[in-house]
Amino acid sequence: MKLSEFDYALPKELIAQTPITPRDSSRLLVLDKATWEIEDKNFFDLTSYLWENDVLVLNKTKVIKARLKGKIIIPCHPELVSGSIMQWNIPKQSIKDSEINSEWQQHIPCEIFLHKQISDNSWDCLVYPWKKLKIWTKVIFHNLEWIIKEISENWRIVEFDKWWIEFFDIIETIWETPIPPYIKEKLEDSSRYQTVFSQDIWSVAAPTAGLHFTPELLQKLEKKWVKIEYVILHIWLGTFKSIDTENILDYNIHSEYISLDKETSERLNNYKKSWKTIVSVGTTSTRTLESFAIKPWELTSWEKETTLYIYPWYNWLFVDKLITNFHLPKSSLLVLVSSLAWKENIKNAYRHAVDNKYRFFSFWDAMFIR
Repeated sequence: MKLSEFDYALPKELIAQTPITPRDSSRLLVLDKATWEIEDKNFFDLTSYLWENDVLVLNKTKVIKARLKGKIIIPCHPELVSGSIMQWNIPKQSIKDSEINSEWQQHIPCEIFLHKQISDNSWDCLVYPWKKLKIWTKVIFHNLEWIIKEISENWRIVEFDKWWIEFFDIIETIWETPIPPYIKEKLEDSSRYQTVFSQDIWSVAAPTAGLHFTPELLQKLEKKWVKIEYVILHIWLGTFKSIDTENILDYNIHSEYISLDKETSERLNNYKKSWKTIVSVGTTSTRTLESFAIKPWELTSWEKETTLYIYPWYNWLFVDKLITNFHLPKSSLLVLVSSLAWKENIKNAYRHAVDNKYRFFSFWDAMFIR
């Protein structure tokens, strides 16, 4: 299946730069996957489409302040002016902090972006300028120190001198909430890039389909006896990566951490067996549910990393309907939604969205595939 089949033209002015207030006043394209019928609604109109037979599944991950910009201090030992510790084969332990003075320091602009946690104080990161940050380089920023432990292309395994709770306290005060690269305007209120139900920190991007919900809308749905459940998928940088193979079946999709507790899986299994409809909010909740489906209509519970790749002709095991945003061309997310509603149906819906000037990507109009 060719990648070009999942491409489309999008005018730049339709890439939303700022969020809408209130959240649930964004537009909603309602797509019937059986009849191809399209309706133009608002997100708060979900109350007209969901009822007591529906189960809404949301991703409760929370975005961490994963990006840090500024000038950093790199302590440099005189013997290492032209190379790294590994290049000179000098043990790290032989260089003492007392040997470092102001004459042996470099002050350079730097950016670090947390990607994936490896241990309590180690992270897989993107760093710039990556050529200067060599293996065993020790970096100082404010009261946070870190050491480059491993190198893989532009990635660095970084070990921080602060552990879990203290580390997150620090980044909460001096780091920035990461915003997708296609958003050029500054986000004045970082809480708008969090869902109102976010709880478990670890994501570097928001589950954007969930950004439309307000506490009031959730309350209205609960009053209609809509069941609401929560899963966890922590979103890492791979979510922004475009498919880079001509045949989409050759693509190696990114991994992401998922979690589903036993009580929630048991309730979801009971709902499914009683013929209730599973409405997944976002591709992340969808990937979580389908990853834990061990057979049609049955989930297991666990926590793991998933590499599930959903594309046309995928055998759906648990999810019935999907609430999602509009996705980037040639992305694995667009391929996923094309599996649930067939790609020609999705192409038609996207053409309608462009013609009717829907707001694309994170900030943000939505689609309900029913």
